[in-house]
Amino acid sequence: MPAHHDTGYKLLFSDPLMVRDLLQGFIDDPWLARLDFSTLELVNGHYVSEDLRNRADDVVWRVKADERWVYLYLLIEFQSRIDRFMALRMLVYVGLLYQDLVRGKQLGPDGLLPPVLPIVLYNGEPRWKAPTSLDALLPRVPAFLAPLQPSMRYLLIDEGACTPATFARLPRNLVAAIFQLEQPHTLEGVQRIVAEVEAATREPEYATVRRVIAIWLRAALRRNRKSPILLPELDDLQELKIMLSQRIEKWAKEFQAEGEKKGRVEGRIEGRVEGEVRMLERLLSRRFGELPSWIRQRLSSASEAQLEQWSEAVLDAESLMAIFGEPPSRH
Repeated sequence: MPAHHDTGYKLLFSDPLMVRDLLQGFIDDPWLARLDFSTLELVNGHYVSEDLRNRADDVVWRVKADERWVYLYLLIEFQSRIDRFMALRMLVYVGLLYQDLVRGKQLGPDGLLPPVLPIVLYNGEPRWKAPTSLDALLPRVPAFLAPLQPSMRYLLIDEGACTPATFARLPRNLVAAIFQLEQPHTLEGVQRIVAEVEAATREPEYATVRRVIAIWLRAALRRNRKSPILLPELDDLQELKIMLSQRIEKWAKEFQAEGEKKGRVEGRIEGRVEGEVRMLERLLSRRFGELPSWIRQRLSSASEAQLEQWSEAVLDAESLMAIFGEPPSRH
């Protein structure tokens, strides 16, 4: 996946409202009620090691739950190839995060490390099939050795596995709208979702995220696999919605005009064919008398080229069957 796509997603999930909608919309657990989303704080570049800062596709947040910080490690994965060892990678990244927290003395009042919620956000084409637990990558070991093995699990959010029912229950969720726009859509579907996002973000608290979504959305519409849409560089969501509506309206008019033009051409061709059928019927009737129904049926369904061939044959043919062959057999 192109690097600009990674950067676009990092930009989206560097906004607290997007992180809130991701957790509330795609994690179903009563524990979420204990999170104080007003305390969401982006920690990249403050408590994160150089190793982690160099990972441009990761986003680290912290949020308070019961007065204790919880760290949200979002690993945004854009690989077209599924990583079987993602659980191991996540173990390493969380270990580096803990190492930095210890170095920066970012521990709880009890001296303990804060909990981490590791999330892999994946939007590749094939569905994710890699194990979400490190245990699945380790062999069976003797009982005394088992508790000494490292353990790691991560929460997978696979965009492509989300169904229309998932999105239907999240009508005002910004992340759900983003996920939908990543999937192929009709122009009308894209227009509807963009209008819904614009309407859902008119409150002052959404001022920043509106601009971020507009920037991302313009790039996403250009990447749309089914109907790529090129729009001017805009960072205002309302202007982008209007521009998109105008572009789709223009396409609709062009499509209608093209259809009318095609219809006129087809109408002229159809009229010419009908005239040739009537002319050929008159010639055949004068030479061979009343035409049987099977001849009239063939004439009515013939192509222009076939009519021309029969018109030439009628001048020298001795019978209808010499022109049209044997009549269809009756059973």
